[in-house]
Amino acid sequence: MGFNIAIDGPAGAGKSTIAKRVAKELNFVYVDTGAMYRAIALYFLKNKLNAGDEAVAAAACENINVRIAYENGEQQVLLNGENVTGQIRTEEAGNMASVTSAYKAVRERILSLQQDLARVADVVMDGRDIGTCVLPKAPLKIYLTASVKTRGERRYKELTEKGLACNLEEICKDIEDRDFRDMNRDISPLKQAEDAVLVDSSHMTIEEVTETILRHARERMAGN
Repeated sequence: MGFNIAIDGPAGAGKSTIAKRVAKELNFVYVDTGAMYRAIALYFLKNKLNAGDEAVAAAACENINVRIAYENGEQQVLLNGENVTGQIRTEEAGNMASVTSAYKAVRERILSLQQDLARVADVVMDGRDIGTCVLPKAPLKIYLTASVKTRGERRYKELTEKGLACNLEEICKDIEDRDFRDMNRDISPLKQAEDAVLVDSSHMTIEEVTETILRHARERMAGN
């Protein structure tokens, strides 16, 4: 069993950015579980499927294969053999993933791959239910959050720097809506695990958050 670090938290909290940095510092494997769910969401978008119909979602999962590969140290996401790494980071894919990831069939499709990776390697895994469901026995669990205002401003900055037109108020509304869906879904809702360390990054730099998690990780590793 590898040493596993589970990082959970709401949309826009910076989980992927922080998880990548922590994994690099510790020489762990970074597993972006959100990318897996986004890949499934992309399948729905590409095939114009009704994401509001759970039966449709369950049937679609039979035709979906998501794999993680690494190229020059960077994670690549493969959807039915196609590298879709550059296609899954849109707002549309993110919102669709928030809907489809609530379905049992979708979550079961991804779960076994996540757990298989964690058994054979030291991993940093981020998502919505890693500490509560995917890796409940992880030696270190982090719940990373930030205010809606902070998360909205970060997303707005990211999009405008890419030259994309966007509205801060609409982004904040989308984040609030996604938080509600994620926290109130019937299957594996987003919540802080009882033994997770709460890290609120609203007034912290990326470096400060990274160092905080690394400190906890090294303490836990020394104790194992």
